[in-house]
Amino acid sequence: MTVTNVTRKTVLAANCKTASTFLARLRGLQFRKELPPGHGLLLAPCNSIHMFFMRFPIDAVFIDSENRVIHICEGIKPWRVSGIIRNARCVLELPAGTVSSTGTTAGDVLDIQP
Repeated sequence: MTVTNVTRKTVLAANCKTASTFLARLRGLQFRKELPPGHGLLLAPCNSIHMFFMRFPIDAVFIDSENRVIHICEGIKPWRVSGIIRNARCVLELPAGTVSSTGTTAGDVLDIQP
């Protein structure tokens, strides 16, 4: 799937996978060596993340039910936990630096296409 920031007219992830079951969300990106540029993982439903057993930092974009960015954690490091973000419906995990390189900020609207 592709995730585009409609507000900024930038692509956040051209190759995004979805984790929609409990086990898939729990595992997330654990034990992977990297998340290449242009890739992402959409966790849905989800309103918080953990970085247990991760090997690299990521950017986490929290999205509401209208596909609006409501919170961002940039460069969250392994073995950290995000807070619970009220009204978040899903979380888009991206390679560290993607948020700043695309100019993504809270309030931006995303387009998520299969």
